[in-house]
Amino acid sequence: MARTVDDIELYLKSLERTFERDDDTFLVVSGEAGTPVALHVNDPLVLVRVDIGRAPEHDAQRLAVFRRLLELNGSDLVHGSYGLEGDEIVLGAALPLENLDLNEFASVLADVDLALARHVKPLRELSRS
Repeated sequence: MARTVDDIELYLKSLERTFERDDDTFLVVSGEAGTPVALHVNDPLVLVRVDIGRAPEHDAQRLAVFRRLLELNGSDLVHGSYGLEGDEIVLGAALPLENLDLNEFASVLADVDLALARHVKPLRELSRS
């Protein structure tokens, strides 16, 4: 059964997630800090994105942060990955919309929640060292 943006809204409600909707885009609150997670339905995909922060400017710090991001991609993240957009570090994932079920959707959000809870503070500290 093909899914729609309204199905994504129903999934968020059934997961009791706090969110705001603007047409095909949702801002979902994640974690205690209330970090916004952007979900955009762009058929045939649901795109998930979180802005983590700017990459360090100093070369030694950049290298240390980029290495750590690659390690986290390989060890901690199942459904998403860290990447760069310009100088911004982002966490992203993409899901096929057509047959997306609640369990798959919940797993991606859990992956993002875990990453935000466990990774962001140490990454920011590494960026300052």
